[in-house]
Amino acid sequence: MTPKQIERLKKKIADIKRALAAEKRKFGWYDDGRGLRYLPTKYFIQLGDYSGGLTYTKWFDKNFPDDSGFPDFLFEWTIILFKTGRIKEAEQKAFQTFCRNTYLFDKFFGRPIIPFDKWEGSNLEAPGFTEYLDYSCRQPALGDFSEWLASFISTQDFINRSNKYIDIQKRLKTEDDSETRHYLVRQANQLEQSG
Repeated sequence: MTPKQIERLKKKIADIKRALAAEKRKFGWYDDGRGLRYLPTKYFIQLGDYSGGLTYTKWFDKNFPDDSGFPDFLFEWTIILFKTGRIKEAEQKAFQTFCRNTYLFDKFFGRPIIPFDKWEGSNLEAPGFTEYLDYSCRQPALGDFSEWLASFISTQDFINRSNKYIDIQKRLKTEDDSETRHYLVRQANQLEQSG
């Protein structure tokens, strides 16, 4: 990356922070309908500034505690946690990423995406949503992360929890009883949060 490219990315991060701060001053809260808050993690990863990314994700968590995030954002957060040595937190965020899009890891590892019959709560979970993914296990800067992620998603704990999550989503596809659906959704949310 050239010095000019580095400066451009740093300027993008600064501009986003400035825009978000202006919203807070103007409204008394963040009115980020444009989704600017999701962009800096990508830029921090491109810069290799993982400690800056960690500082940003801590700020994000404090200011948007109920924001569950998009799959790519959660994936970037996972990379940042791993690269800063926060392995337990990275494991939790990786599972949350999986719950947001059960096909994303397949895309990252270059595996064929085979949709299965489950409730697609939003287009974010659909296989086509992974087509945009900017990351691949073949990227040299992500070699250590790729090895770690491959090992983590092969653990019996991850396999058991992911199978349980998928089973809930399969049941939601056909369940019509509102009380049972509510119970299943609550179970899925608890499973995701326990990450």
